[in-house]
Amino acid sequence: MSVETVNPTTPGTSPEDNPDKHLARLLVAETQVPWLTSFKKQLSDVLHPPKEEPLVLTSKPLPVKDIWGLTAGQETRAGSISMIVHVVVLALLLVLGTNESLQKKVKETVTLVAPDLSPFKPTPKPKPAGGGGGGGDRSPTPPSKGKLPRVAPKQFTPPMAVVNNDNPRLIMEPTLVIQPDANIPKLNLPNFGDPLAGRPGPPSNGPGSGGGIGTGSGGGVGPGRGAGFGPGEGGGMGGGVYRIGGGVSSPTLVYKVEPEYSEEARKAKFQGTVVLQVVVDDKGQPTSLKVIRPLGLGLDEKAIEAVQKWKFRPGYKDGKPVAVLATIEVNFRLL
Repeated sequence: MSVETVNPTTPGTSPEDNPDKHLARLLVAETQVPWLTSFKKQLSDVLHPPKEEPLVLTSKPLPVKDIWGLTAGQETRAGSISMIVHVVVLALLLVLGTNESLQKKVKETVTLVAPDLSPFKPTPKPKPAGGGGGGGDRSPTPPSKGKLPRVAPKQFTPPMAVVNNDNPRLIMEPTLVIQPDANIPKLNLPNFGDPLAGRPGPPSNGPGSGGGIGTGSGGGVGPGRGAGFGPGEGGGMGGGVYRIGGGVSSPTLVYKVEPEYSEEARKAKFQGTVVLQVVVDDKGQPTSLKVIRPLGLGLDEKAIEAVQKWKFRPGYKDGKPVAVLATIEVNFRLL
């Protein structure tokens, strides 16, 4: 009995074309080593790594030129020069600072000037006339004589000699807006009215408008406009101090005295402008002086002393001299 050897290759093909051989080539070589053998080898490499041969240098260093050769040895000389310069500057500053003649010269050349901010301040619109008030209900008869109501900082109900509304929704006490220090005429009369009116007559609010009593308008008493009393407008006590504008001319300076310098301001070479608020009365005399922009160093007092000696032509309203509130600038300049 004979045994035949079976060739795995297909007849008519070469061994290189065998597909099993190609599959064997795809296997990685390490996968063919047992894992225990591979683990032992890796552990041996970690514990006893193989020694490499020492590195043998085949090149030799070549001498090159020092790049700092130009400044070598100059560090000490530069430090010495810097030290000498600093010492000379400090000595010069010490000598100049202790020189008395130089200190006097510096004080003479220093000038302190207060900045003038008046060009940058908005110019307020002049108010027509001074304080005052008036009113009425278009009555054909003149306002009746009577007392003034209570003074308050704000008015909610105007005074009336004749009450036109007998059933108001809210009853409030009538008041007038007048400065507390005003010299108000006081009459011992039971009814409200104009204390400056003529003889007592029938109750009347007057031919004015807007409530109140008088010939003006605005809820006050008198011929003015507003919630005050007297001529003028804007509330307050009319017939007193007026403001420039609204038919009121400004006072005109006719005699002036130059202000003197205070000793403190002269030593400090201090200059500037003091602004005063002045009431020029109907005779042209400055009264009630008040500083509204001070300078200090005694110049405010010197400005008041000088302005008190000035003479004015008074302001006029309706052809008559009146007291006018004005603003005066007093300049202090060193020649």
